[in-house]
Amino acid sequence: MKDFQQSEALKRLPDQFFAKLVKKLNTYQQQGHDLINLGQGNPDQPTPDHIVQSLQTAAENPVYHKYSPFQGFDYLKEAVTTYYKREYDVDLDPKSEVAILFGSKAGLVELSQCFLNPGDTALVPDPGYPDYWSGVALADAVMEPLPLLEENDFLPDYTKIDAETLEKAKLMFLNYPNNPTSAVANRDFFEKTIDVADKNDICVVHDFAYGAIGFDDEKPLSFLQVPEAKNVGVEIYTMSKTYNMAGWRIAFAVGNQSVVKALELIQDHYYVSLFGAVQEASATALLDSQKNVENLKDTYEHRRNLLSKGLREAGYEFTPCKGSFFMWLKVPEGYTSESFADALLDKVGLFVAPGIGFGTYGESYVRIGLNNSETQLRDAVKRFKQFKNS
Repeated sequence: MKDFQQSEALKRLPDQFFAKLVKKLNTYQQQGHDLINLGQGNPDQPTPDHIVQSLQTAAENPVYHKYSPFQGFDYLKEAVTTYYKREYDVDLDPKSEVAILFGSKAGLVELSQCFLNPGDTALVPDPGYPDYWSGVALADAVMEPLPLLEENDFLPDYTKIDAETLEKAKLMFLNYPNNPTSAVANRDFFEKTIDVADKNDICVVHDFAYGAIGFDDEKPLSFLQVPEAKNVGVEIYTMSKTYNMAGWRIAFAVGNQSVVKALELIQDHYYVSLFGAVQEASATALLDSQKNVENLKDTYEHRRNLLSKGLREAGYEFTPCKGSFFMWLKVPEGYTSESFADALLDKVGLFVAPGIGFGTYGESYVRIGLNNSETQLRDAVKRFKQFKNS
């Protein structure tokens, strides 16, 4: 059988970090080990009933059995603008400032292909979501890290980025509430970001995947709430986390008109829009009662409090979890992030994500997810204590 050679673009792709994690997890599970999976960011709650029912009803509509409009139905874009006005007091033009995406991951990868030529520079948070790297690699561009350090509340310090790098950069990826550190951004930081981007002609891409998950009565700030944000970039919002619709693969980009136009252009060549019933159910999610969203946030906050208390009592160090459904745990002395993750898995059956998988500056940490029941998290605390005392 012929062995056809992959394109240079595919050869440039980084190893898929999460795929490797899942493969490792599956191997242990197949061997019959008693495991608690704290390593993934997969929402564990079902999609709310009223959204599922909206999908079921819409699926019977023969209009949706045909191809949908390439760039999505107008009613969904209008629902997005209503959502942003209600939640963030941000005004959007549904015709020119909203792009419907096949999940946020697809949009984040596409943006690099939209705006980066071979050799161009993209600023990427380190540690950060690994799929930012994939789009940059496919575009044959260059990544420059934005170090996220604890001493700066895991926000990039633009004064530490040399002027030449900023001048060369065309794209900047940001993500708050942050995966993996759980940090949140404030208005002052976003104002600095807009100033840097404006002066250097950088397109800002704010990944707002965890926008609904903020703790201690603090609602995460949308990038677009800050004046002039639309002038320099877009925000990517996914339905996955807010509404437990991870498997539905739907998201949207909002903001700068030229970026929205580019996204819709590239998607015109990749897809023929989402199934209409999914779009109608998504509009239902955005426009109907948000009580389920509030309950979900409370669920994650209770889980965070339980795990934080247990880990603190066991003597572990971790950064305060202010948003997202992750915790960023410091690795005990004598371990790397990978060796600590391996030791937890081998000795007490806890599966966590090593920080090095999120970038160089992720070393010395592991990421813990809050996507488990309180019963499982109590068991996890016992296992962390068992490991500490072993």
